[in-house]
Amino acid sequence: MLEARIAEIQSALEEAELDGWLFAVFQGNDPIALDLLGLAGRGLVTRRCYYLIPRAGEPRRLVHDLEPAMLDHLPGAKLRYRTWQEHRQAMEQLVRDCRRVAAQYSPKNELPSVSRLDAGTAELLAASGVELVTSADLVQRFAAVWTPEQLAGHRRANRELHRIVREAFGFVAARLRSGEAIDEHGVQTFILEAFARAGLHTEADPIVGVNAHSADPHYEPTAETAWPIAAGDFLLVDLWAKEQAAASVYADITWCGVCAAAPTDRQQEIWELVRDARDAGVRLVLERWPRESIRGFEVDDAVREVIRSAGYGDFFIHRTGHSIGVQDHGQGANMDNLETHDTRSLLAMTGFSIEPGVYFPGEFGVRSEVNLALTADAAEVTGGEPQRELLRLLA
Repeated sequence: MLEARIAEIQSALEEAELDGWLFAVFQGNDPIALDLLGLAGRGLVTRRCYYLIPRAGEPRRLVHDLEPAMLDHLPGAKLRYRTWQEHRQAMEQLVRDCRRVAAQYSPKNELPSVSRLDAGTAELLAASGVELVTSADLVQRFAAVWTPEQLAGHRRANRELHRIVREAFGFVAARLRSGEAIDEHGVQTFILEAFARAGLHTEADPIVGVNAHSADPHYEPTAETAWPIAAGDFLLVDLWAKEQAAASVYADITWCGVCAAAPTDRQQEIWELVRDARDAGVRLVLERWPRESIRGFEVDDAVREVIRSAGYGDFFIHRTGHSIGVQDHGQGANMDNLETHDTRSLLAMTGFSIEPGVYFPGEFGVRSEVNLALTADAAEVTGGEPQRELLRLLA
């Protein structure tokens, strides 16, 4: 609970020479604030409310008269407003004596997952003499760090994913050998049923893509759009899930195979390239952690250079990896120097994916995804042995 961490947050504000951390909530505008303030899942957040944790002293709440109890579960003095004029006056009072204030703001929208504060509120704060500072490092520290129990749950979930993905490819192989029809949606259903038996939960259905669909990184098969899977096809499966206990964190992996006795030369070339790029990122983390600080963009650079040097840089069209948390895409540093320039340093007790891909539209795409978890002492690839070779379903 946030209440128990206020002293720790104030210590972090002191270290960063910040006067406060402001949370501004209106409906579902800021998932970070909703989670940290304990408002996630509440349907009636219909009026603007604010929570300010100052560097020292008592926190401050600002709520609307129609929802006066919105933040009563949190400590602090309460200000109220009803009219727009009172809102402006109360905002000035809320940030009194605070000059440098952290908020879910990212300069030039560099980190969109943190860039939640609307421009109008930023203008209102500036008019009150506030200098906004991004809360990105605070968010990672207080919203992305796992507990030991969460790490243990992630490890268990990842082991289950490795078992289930192998079973899914085995299911396809058995259907192909028997001559029974099978399509992408059927494999997706097989995986979801396996999740249910294992007690796993997912926020979105797994990706199962054959041939040209494997070249679409976010392809979503449905019963109506699924393609059949046949001998000779290339198959990609991306699955993510977590245990059903409250506050569990996700695991997320991607495997590839060919519905043949052996891949084509081109399929084998691209698979080896993607695997080696993945391993370059893993190696950087394993060799440097925890002796040296590692920033998200550095991992992306190490992975991307392998693919770029082979002449396929234009076909690696997404970041190398994402933070993993209670949501599959968590609030920590991403392994990214393509979509964003993520300068956040990796932290102990956080996890993330490394998942390079090379995609040829209309033909096929290869992605290989592993998860890394960091403790104070070491970095580990979770879940078991990463995929080393393309699966051969008709060998």
